Amino acid sequence: MNGIPHSLTPQDCLVAVMIAQSLSDENIRTAELVTIENIVNHLPIFADYDPDRIKIVSSTVFDLFAEEDGLDALFGLIRDNLPDYLHETAYALACDVAAADGHTGEAELRLLEEIRYELNINRLHGAAIERGARARYMTLHLDA
Repeated sequence: MNGIPHSLTPQDCLVAVMIAQSLSDENIRTAELVTIENIVNHLPIFADYDPDRIKIVSSTVFDLFAEEDGLDALFGLIRDNLPDYLHETAYALACDVAAADGHTGEAELRLLEEIRYELNINRLHGAAIERGARARYMTLHLDA
């Protein structure tokens, strides 16, 4: 494995969730990558984060996704290294990545459901987080 899985910081875990969400449909879109970059560059949780670590975390996620039980391993790493109070943050960031390109497919929805389950996100809280992401990434459709 290229990454250093046992030394993931909480910020690395948040990045890993976003990268996993982007990879969920096996088609990483530019809008998703730009969203991840903007999140890392602007949110307070990443104030002291080295953006160069995104490459290391991405390699770790890619390597895990190439393994049969890689998603389970990824969730294990996240649960081991991400404090409980940041689980909703991780879910919110995954929702933002899913909403970034204006289309959320079946594979993306399945992974969001898995993240919600694995991080024990309350259903009502999850729905509110999802609605917030939809509202933030809404576009104007002018059908004349």
